[in-house]
Amino acid sequence: MRPIGSQSMVDELNYVIVKHPRHSHVDQANVDAQWQALNYLSRPDLGQVLTEFDEFVSLLNGFGTEIGTLPPSSGVGLDSIYTHDPVVITNRGAILCTMGKAARLVEADAFAAYLRSMDVPILGRIEPPGTLEGGDVCWIDERTVAVGEGYRTNAEGIRQFRALLGDAVDEVIPVPLPHWNGPDECLHLLSLISPVDHDLAVVYSRLMPVPFRQWLLARGIHLIEVPDEEYDSFACNVLTVSPGKVIMIAGNPITQSRLEAAGVEVSTFSGQDLCIKGGGGPTCLTRPVLRTTNR
Repeated sequence: MRPIGSQSMVDELNYVIVKHPRHSHVDQANVDAQWQALNYLSRPDLGQVLTEFDEFVSLLNGFGTEIGTLPPSSGVGLDSIYTHDPVVITNRGAILCTMGKAARLVEADAFAAYLRSMDVPILGRIEPPGTLEGGDVCWIDERTVAVGEGYRTNAEGIRQFRALLGDAVDEVIPVPLPHWNGPDECLHLLSLISPVDHDLAVVYSRLMPVPFRQWLLARGIHLIEVPDEEYDSFACNVLTVSPGKVIMIAGNPITQSRLEAAGVEVSTFSGQDLCIKGGGGPTCLTRPVLRTTNR
């Protein structure tokens, strides 16, 4: 069995699963047929998507991360490029999600088939009426996980998630999410926070519940604030490849400078068509399977 374990957002990213745009977007005609129904901000240009994806993968390769690629599967759409959401990988195996977005419901089954081919154990599935999406799951440390409760993940999904985790964790913290722009627009917990080191996180505090923000501060986690003008360009969605080393979308100079001032090494890629138009950042593009620590 392949080594697994990803109860962290910041430990060294050893192995990750992505999906190539040729398997999610297929061709420009397919993109044109889907993007409006999926509530994308505007029409992605497939040529640009491919260029940006190659740039992103090149950065991962540069950090020595091993990359697995989901195969094509029937019934999935453009959103399947955001591999973070259909499953959660724990230290004991995978938990399959029931997605809160109806158009993505079949993605977990396609993902499960790939995981089984690698002999990754499946711990269970979030069953309806429970919903859970990986973008709402934020590991604070290996034994503590926060889960956003909103339009994509509900209370029943969190209850089942806690039961499937069992004694693999000490604490599961539900975090109520705001209405923001309504159920048709994606707002995950990871839209508001990206841990970048064990005691450091990028946040957009204006949307963050006060008790959760206070709880983070009480744990000694320092917060780097994303300014209003960089929230829509996904400055808050940062992929940590090891403690204090991150990948983020280019064009967020204020947040990048604040990260660098805090000692964080920042790599950037162009993500306008790949990420911003579809509502998913670099974290969304990846499903970590193995993170390890040298601490």
